[in-house]
Amino acid sequence: MDICNCKEYKELIMNKVLNEKIVEAFSSVLPITVIVLIASIIFVPMSAGIIVMFLVGAALLIVGMGFFTLGADMAMMPMGEGIGAELTKGKNVFLAVGISFLMGLIITIAEPDLMVLALQLAKSLNIQTLIVTVGVGVGLFMAIAVLRVIIGVPLRFLLLFFYAVTFALAFYMASHGATAFVPVSFDSGGVTTGPITVPFMLAMCAGVASLRGDKGAKSDSFGFAALCSIGPIMAVMLLGMALQITEVPPNSLPEEKIAAIAGYTDRDVVKAFVEEFPETIKNVGTALGAILVFFFIFQLITRRFHRRQLGRIVIGFVYTFIGLVVFLTGVEVGFIPVGSLFGSELGASPIKWVLIPLAMIIGYFIVAAEPAVHVLNKQVEDVSQGAITQKVMAKALAIGMSLALGIAMARILFNVSILYILVPGYVFALVLTFFVPPIFTGIAFDSGGVCSGPMTSTFLLPFAIGACASAGHMEDAFGIVAMVAMTPLVVVQLLGLIYRKQFAAIEAPEADVGMEGVVVFEEAYYYG
Repeated sequence: MDICNCKEYKELIMNKVLNEKIVEAFSSVLPITVIVLIASIIFVPMSAGIIVMFLVGAALLIVGMGFFTLGADMAMMPMGEGIGAELTKGKNVFLAVGISFLMGLIITIAEPDLMVLALQLAKSLNIQTLIVTVGVGVGLFMAIAVLRVIIGVPLRFLLLFFYAVTFALAFYMASHGATAFVPVSFDSGGVTTGPITVPFMLAMCAGVASLRGDKGAKSDSFGFAALCSIGPIMAVMLLGMALQITEVPPNSLPEEKIAAIAGYTDRDVVKAFVEEFPETIKNVGTALGAILVFFFIFQLITRRFHRRQLGRIVIGFVYTFIGLVVFLTGVEVGFIPVGSLFGSELGASPIKWVLIPLAMIIGYFIVAAEPAVHVLNKQVEDVSQGAITQKVMAKALAIGMSLALGIAMARILFNVSILYILVPGYVFALVLTFFVPPIFTGIAFDSGGVCSGPMTSTFLLPFAIGACASAGHMEDAFGIVAMVAMTPLVVVQLLGLIYRKQFAAIEAPEADVGMEGVVVFEEAYYYG
C-alpha cells in the first residue's frame, strides 16, 4: 500500500511539473503567435488555411516544449554531466579526447536543425557531405573544448586564435570570388547547437569542470557550445574552397506550394501534420537513439548511475523524444509557410522598410520559444547560485536577438556584405573578453549558438529567403543565423560589465550567505 501510494505521489509530482513546464512554454510561445497574427492583419493578409496551420503549429510548440524541457532536466543534463565527469576522472587525456570527438560527431550528425539548413543548400551541395563535414568540425572542437577544461586554458585565448583563423579563411574566400559561401559557413556554426546538442554540451562541460577543483573551474562551466560553433564554420569553409563553390542558391518555398496551403481545408491541415510526423519521428529517433546507445555503453563500462537514476534517465529520454517530435513537427509544418510568405510579401511591397522593425519585434519574442534557451538560462542560474537569474538572461538574449534580426533585414534591404557586419561585431566581442569575468565570456559565446535553434532555421531563415527573393538578390539569403549567433556575444558580455561594476565594491570576506553567487564571480574574475 505504501509502495502504491509512493508511486501515485511520484506520478502526481511528475504531472504537476509537466503542467508547469507546459504553462511556461505557453507564456513563451504566446507573444510570438499574437505578433504574427496581428502582423498578418496589418501587413500580410493570410488565408484561413495558413492561419489554421500556424495556430496548430503553435499549439504543438507549446506541448512539445513542455515535454522537452522536462525531459532535458531528467535525462540529458544528468547524463551529459556524468559523462563529462567520468571523462576526466580516469586521467587518460587521449581517451577523453577520443570519446569527445566521437560524441561531437554523433550528436551533430543527428541534429535536426542541421538537416533543415542542409535541405536549403541541396542545389549547391550533397546533403550527406555537408552533414558529415559539419559533424567532423564539431567533433574536433568538442575534443579541443574538453582538453581546454582539463588543462585550464582561458577560453578567450582560444576564441581569439580560432576566430582569427576563421576570418582569415573568410577573407581568402571573398578574395577568390566565393563571398556567397561565407554566410553559409557561419550559419552552419549556428544550427549545430540545437535542442539535442545544447543540453548535452552544457551538462558535459559542467561535469568536466566540476572535477578541476580549483577556483577557476566555475568560469569553465561554459564554453563547449562556443568552441563547437567554430568548428563547423572552418570545416564548411574548407569544404567550399575544396569544391570551389562560388554561388549558393537556396531552396525557397515555391509560390505554388504557398498557394496550395492557402486553400487548405481543416482536413488538409490535419493531413499535413500527420504526414510530417513519421519523418520527424525517424529523425529524432535516429538522433536520440545514437546518444542512448552511446550512453548505455558508457554505463556498462563505468557503472556510474544506479538503477533508480537509470530509470529516471530512461523516462526523461521518452519525454525528450515526445517533446522534440511534437515541437519539430509544429515548427516544420506550421511556421515555414508563414515565414516564407511574410518575407516574400513584405520584400515586394512599397513598405519593405517594415521588415526591419517587424523583424526586431519578432526577434525579441521568438527567442523565448527556442527550447535550448531555457536549458541554458537554467544552468546559468544554477552555476551562478542565483546571481544571474533566468529572467535577466532571457531579457539579454531577447535584446540580442532583436538586434540581430534588425541588422539582418537591413543587410538584405541595402545589399551589404556580411563581412562588414561580422568582422567588427566579432572583434568587439573578442575585445570585451579581456574586460569581463571569464564566466560571462563562456555564457556569451554559448548563448550565440543556443539562440540559433529550430525557430531560427524554420521560421526566420524562410523569412529571410522570401525577402531576398522579392528584393532580387538571393546571394544575401543566408547569414541570418550568423547574425543571431553573433549579437548575444556582445549583449551578454556587456551584461557582464554591468555585473562586474556592481560587484566591484563588494568584499568577498564580508559577503553573507545571500551573496554566494557574487563571490563565485569574484573568484572567477581574479583566478579564471
